[in-house]
Amino acid sequence: MTRLVAEPGEAGERLDLFVARRLPELSRAQAQRLIKAGDILVDERRVKPRFAVAAGNTVSVTIPPPQPVAMTPQALALDIRYEDSDLIVVNKPAGMVVHPGAGRRDGTLVNALLAHCHDLSGIGGELRPGIVHRLDKDTSGLMVAAKNDFAHAALAAQLKARTAGGVPPAGRRYLALVWGRPRQDHFVVRTLFGRHPTRRVMMAVLDAERAGKPGVREAVTEVRVREPLGPMTLVEARLQTGRTHQIRVHMTHTGHPVVGDPTYGGKRQKAELAGPQAAHRLDAQARRLVAALPGQALHAYYLAFDHPRTGERMEFTAEAPAGMEALLAHLRRRSE
Repeated sequence: MTRLVAEPGEAGERLDLFVARRLPELSRAQAQRLIKAGDILVDERRVKPRFAVAAGNTVSVTIPPPQPVAMTPQALALDIRYEDSDLIVVNKPAGMVVHPGAGRRDGTLVNALLAHCHDLSGIGGELRPGIVHRLDKDTSGLMVAAKNDFAHAALAAQLKARTAGGVPPAGRRYLALVWGRPRQDHFVVRTLFGRHPTRRVMMAVLDAERAGKPGVREAVTEVRVREPLGPMTLVEARLQTGRTHQIRVHMTHTGHPVVGDPTYGGKRQKAELAGPQAAHRLDAQARRLVAALPGQALHAYYLAFDHPRTGERMEFTAEAPAGMEALLAHLRRRSE
């Protein structure tokens, strides 16, 4: 059990936020689940996640032992880039779901990891053992998973922490092929971010008037132009926060949605492929390569973190998937 005493400067803060800030190994959602289960108490009494702490309150946090994983391990192919007794780094293909959810119980990265590792941390809960961070189903690239709770807590803290410059110690960089050409070669997108007001399966950039409301947080993405390629541009995106669909939403917000993204860039892509100017901008082979992409042209090519046990700096890179590379090669030939 961990006991936290609220300081005067923390008075009025929501309990779930207070716990998540004081214990970086817990996300806000995890803190909420523990509060509702009675595993987090304030002065030895049960309260709700929205309870406002007062100076001097003693908050008791008990993290229960991991639940047994009730999923079937599956011997699926894994592109393993590194592995030791604490963690495993894999290059996830586009099309693979990271963990089971509503209507999906197998064929996921977690199923594959359970078959390969046999030991994964339980902090993520029964359906997400070992998962420290996620990638969208149709986004490819590097991920790290934890084999024990010690490694999970340390890696999660790195993802959550910020340096003096605002950059998390755990670095994640993405290659994205986007429609059009950004006006600036280097810029930072900083917005409020949360669920779409009417389409709840989508995320959205939100107006300032929604600041402070539940589920609304700041999202920050640094973008650098790598290579102009005619009607498209290859950019590098660096996450300073890790919100769901962040890069995809932010690039659409700038007017340059990710190629192959039907959720946030479908209208732009339809216009580029079938609009009145399409034949002048893209040749038939380029249109076929875009249509053949297994997901959006977004790839987590770089991952860095400090090893949770040794402190050694670990850095990994992974080449873009074949479909994205084929499209890039064709666009480069056309741009010569």
